[in-house]
Amino acid sequence: MKNTPILLLFICSLIFQSCGDKIVETDNGSDQEIYLDVPFAQEYSIKYYLEKPDLSLKKLATDRNGLVQILSSDGLLHLRDGQFLFPGTLVTDKRHRPFADKAIAGISTLQDQLVYVDNEAILSNAWAGSLFSKHELTEAQLLCGGKDFAFLISDGKTIQLIQSSEKQWETQLNDAPLINISYQTSKDRFWLLGETFLAVFSPADQEMRTVLEGDNFTAFDWAKEDNQLVIATKNGYFLVDSETGQKVGDLKTALPHPDLTAVRTIGDTYWFGSKKGAFSMDSEGDISYYHGERWLPGNEVVGIEQHIDGSVLILCKTGLAAIHSKTMTLADKAAFYDKQVRSRHIRNGFNASLTGMEKGDVSTGYLVDSDNDGLWTAMYLGGEAFRYAVTKSPEALQNCRESLDAMERLYTINNVRGFPSRSFERRGYLEQLADPDRWHHAPDPEWDWKGTTSSDEAIGHIFAFGVIAELIPDEALRTQAIALIDTLMQHVLDNDYYLVDYDGKPTTWGRWNPEYVNVRPKMVGDRKLNASNITAMLQTAYHFTKKEIYKEKALELLYDHGYLDNLIYPMNQVRAAPEEADDWSKMLSEEWNHSDDEMYFLGYWGLYRYAFNDSLKTLYKKAIIEHWEEERPEKEGLWNILTAMTGAATFDMAEAAWYLREYPLDLIQWDTENSHRKDIELIEANFRGQTTTAVLPPDETRTARHNANRFTLDSGGGGRSEYSAGDIWLLPYWLGRYLEVISPPITE
Repeated sequence: MKNTPILLLFICSLIFQSCGDKIVETDNGSDQEIYLDVPFAQEYSIKYYLEKPDLSLKKLATDRNGLVQILSSDGLLHLRDGQFLFPGTLVTDKRHRPFADKAIAGISTLQDQLVYVDNEAILSNAWAGSLFSKHELTEAQLLCGGKDFAFLISDGKTIQLIQSSEKQWETQLNDAPLINISYQTSKDRFWLLGETFLAVFSPADQEMRTVLEGDNFTAFDWAKEDNQLVIATKNGYFLVDSETGQKVGDLKTALPHPDLTAVRTIGDTYWFGSKKGAFSMDSEGDISYYHGERWLPGNEVVGIEQHIDGSVLILCKTGLAAIHSKTMTLADKAAFYDKQVRSRHIRNGFNASLTGMEKGDVSTGYLVDSDNDGLWTAMYLGGEAFRYAVTKSPEALQNCRESLDAMERLYTINNVRGFPSRSFERRGYLEQLADPDRWHHAPDPEWDWKGTTSSDEAIGHIFAFGVIAELIPDEALRTQAIALIDTLMQHVLDNDYYLVDYDGKPTTWGRWNPEYVNVRPKMVGDRKLNASNITAMLQTAYHFTKKEIYKEKALELLYDHGYLDNLIYPMNQVRAAPEEADDWSKMLSEEWNHSDDEMYFLGYWGLYRYAFNDSLKTLYKKAIIEHWEEERPEKEGLWNILTAMTGAATFDMAEAAWYLREYPLDLIQWDTENSHRKDIELIEANFRGQTTTAVLPPDETRTARHNANRFTLDSGGGGRSEYSAGDIWLLPYWLGRYLEVISPPITE
């Protein structure tokens, strides 16, 4: 969703100082883009589902007290409970007992008070209940109040003006039925919208005249300009001048879904409901799309209203959503996410996922194991180490201790020297774990461990251990991290550049041996990736242990086995293997691998920072920036901020901050759908997997880790699982703070 525009200091070179931009020197000595962490609007949704799923929801209204009522096929409903991540329900409103005997068929507001129509009267509980204006239109469903409690009511075909129980005027519609009525206070007149017409009625003249004819009209409201109306249709919307009755501009159809069902003007923003979700359009024409259960309890919208608390209420056929907007800084968001991680995503010290939830209710979920428990925990651990380096927070330091202990136990829980397990769990639960055939009994009879560890685990481990060894002054933690670096890398060297599992065989992906790497054609990404990763791992090991063997082996790979040429191979030349290549190489290069991107960039930390000399560092920087250039369309926050590590003046900090701001507070895996949208530009299928000319905001697409394609438009999930913010968000944020490309929070 679009929110407050970025406030960014574009830190130019001195020759541009006259433009007024401030020059800020970061610790790396480069003039870089700095994001100023000022407050922005963070949206989130509180959802309410029907207690009785078979009800039909018809109309939504809210009054000056904040009371929300929904007219249903079973009478009036109101909200019960409901918090962010803890959905509420729509239940029968029993507060006014006499209303149980009323056949309420329509609901509206007058002077910010709720007003109703049933088969015999217009009535309200406001004004001490004195409003009770009888009528004889027994099927009346529409009502709209005007001056001196005069009301237009209609059953869709007949329209009556009622005041003080007297029928003042009546007319019949011969063609399309009436849809809605709105009162224009400044002119003391009513506007009426039918499926094929827009009309105006003056109580003083008791005359209704049609000002515009058309078709497929569905809803209307006053536009942002006082003298205009916005008309929603089944194929977009248009504006009408209320004085001339003429259209203003063209029909707008480049919308997420142009089959519109509702429209409401709130401030300088249009809010539209459709058959496939809701969306807002600000004064700049920027669209924010609310689709799927991250935002709505259902995708077919019935009505939209603004609540007194500033939230936007969206009534769907299956429930109601309250879209709230909270002012916060990135630092505030980090604090929110920290609570999310610590309160429900720590499993045996791992940074884990919650699953088994019902409709996104986090109180109903349970923690699960993952193939990448070590990797996700390493990324969280790295983020907490950066956090400690910036803030000296004792909580961050303790988080590092606990997660590093979990990482260390991956090595000690099995009996394979130096081999990191993927995960571990208490014994007796194999049938509940992912891939039960990959689990083994540990020497400790209380525990089982998981094998087949891959290269993405290994590079994640080395990344986190290196960050701790470099940045955490606690000697015990530093010693522990360095020992783990040494343990893993000695295993790799002892086994000829392979990760060797319990059965004495290399794992499928833990392979850095030249015989495996160099058999790949140069354009196959794994050749470049594995060379880059193993170099980073050996450099990190040498940097902290000072064991010459690690440097010797790294240089041997770089120069005797061509790994330097491999890792500086241009990223824009990576593509599918040629026809004459082996089947494994073809499989590896069927498409762009986003897990590889994650491995590259985590490895770049050790590749660049711990380079053996400046000449290599220069080559590494060039390779990193070339890779980043290929990644720029994804606007991936972590890749951009990791690139800042090189001192590059440009690394798309604006896009990284956009990523951090736009990531939803709700990290639940909901179903998402965007491929139907008419406001995006699709492109032809390609090797990279890019689907649109511009990537969509994170809160309009699936919740995903950094190893996913950000251009994926549709996905499943069903609200059953919640990801941890530890690896997704906290790592890039705290890295940005450590590199000083994100400022501390600025609240004044």
